[in-house]
Amino acid sequence: MRRYVAAIDQGTTSSRCIVFDRHGRVVGVAKREHEQIFPRPGWVEHDPETIRRDTEYVLGAVLEQLDLTAADIAAVGVTNQRETTVVWDRATGEPIHNAIVWQDTRTDRLVTELGGDLGPTRYQDRTGLPLSTYFAGPKLRWILDRVDGARERAEAGELCFGTIDSWLLWNLTGKHVTDVTNASRTMLMDLRTLRWDPQICAEFGVPEAILPEIRSSSEVYGEITSGPLTGVPIAGILGDQQAATFGQACLSPGEAKNTYGTGNFMLLNTGTTPVLSKHGLLTTVCYRLGDQPAVYALEGSIAVTGSLVQWLRDNLGLISSAEEIEPLARSVEDNGGAYIVPAFSGLFAPRWRPDARGVVAGLTRFVTKAHLARAVLESTAFQTREVVDAMRADAESERLGLELTTLKVDGGMVGNDLLMQFQSDILDVPVVRPVVNETTALGAAYAAGLAVGYWPSTDDIVANWTADTTWRPTMSAEVREAHLTAWNKAVERTYNWVD
Repeated sequence: MRRYVAAIDQGTTSSRCIVFDRHGRVVGVAKREHEQIFPRPGWVEHDPETIRRDTEYVLGAVLEQLDLTAADIAAVGVTNQRETTVVWDRATGEPIHNAIVWQDTRTDRLVTELGGDLGPTRYQDRTGLPLSTYFAGPKLRWILDRVDGARERAEAGELCFGTIDSWLLWNLTGKHVTDVTNASRTMLMDLRTLRWDPQICAEFGVPEAILPEIRSSSEVYGEITSGPLTGVPIAGILGDQQAATFGQACLSPGEAKNTYGTGNFMLLNTGTTPVLSKHGLLTTVCYRLGDQPAVYALEGSIAVTGSLVQWLRDNLGLISSAEEIEPLARSVEDNGGAYIVPAFSGLFAPRWRPDARGVVAGLTRFVTKAHLARAVLESTAFQTREVVDAMRADAESERLGLELTTLKVDGGMVGNDLLMQFQSDILDVPVVRPVVNETTALGAAYAAGLAVGYWPSTDDIVANWTADTTWRPTMSAEVREAHLTAWNKAVERTYNWVD
């Protein structure tokens, strides 16, 4: 009897392998961080070969740490940073360019050009997405346009495109596949047919020969062909935010979660019918299990939250480790009137302002680095409030029957008690952290385990979910409204910075 399921969690800043038991508990973790490459302002890249090597390393390292072999692992799931784009040679497997990361804004003029007279909503009814630098399709077009010979080689079938899940699957199994959740983030897939849209591909200038096969989120895609896990099936793929939603057991319409990572991502399960947002949210595939109907979600994507803490550490040097921010922020009673809007890559949901750039507003001589640390944390909570307001408006207009009574949270930042309390205060609802905080990797493990029968049904997922800590609002309505008014003033000062 194989005792465990493993998950590859390939994120924006690191690659990890986490092993889970049948109760969804973490048994072991191996991790490696990778370099963030910034060739120009607004450009963000990763080295795909580094990600490949790091993934292979953490697979071996976690087995060695736990004294396990391939015989102990029932299946492997993959969850990944979404939208990050890789193009590689089909024969050699060598990338033709660095991976262009989801945060990258180099395609800003291209997305305006693609929108034409219809603007950002040109493809939204089919893809669920507004035209934005965020998504993979424009990044792929940029590579085809800018790398010598790439377009001709793509049309001849000599190149492969993929988001990071496809890149890892290719290297681990030799298969060129993706799942519906990642495909739904390219702007090239029709939400309803779950297939590449030939018209959109043609208008984007993307040859269909370069695209991976779209599969469900939970099935056997192939077996690992080398290394310590040789012969173990990879049987689950979910983009990181969909994986967190699945790991949080948000399996019924109206259930929502918020992940606090490099950015923040809130997903609301809307069931088997895609709901198009009228208030700045994305419509995305939440998951598809085997041949069952796809489940959809509304998503609010915030570009910069945890990475703002990194900026405070690495760019400004005000803290030497991320863990220092909470005690520093606690050393003052409030933000001293300072607000930080981290529009480093423009503003994502629900405002979608690519022209915006970051500001620090409300500075006086009174403000110290402790106040700035507090403003960094509060920025995450304010941006989440905007997304929640948009979800409430969409739920009301579509009669989804959602009343947000609690918010399930996960991700690296939810260990920050000060932030979680402020989040509860600004939302005016309880915030709940589960016992197992590694919900992104857990979701991928669940998808893989379900495919091979390790977990008999999704009932096991629901049964495994347990609350750990709950924060309840203590802030007065007057203070809350004053904060929100000041925040909105600060956000409006980010507009029209880039022509």
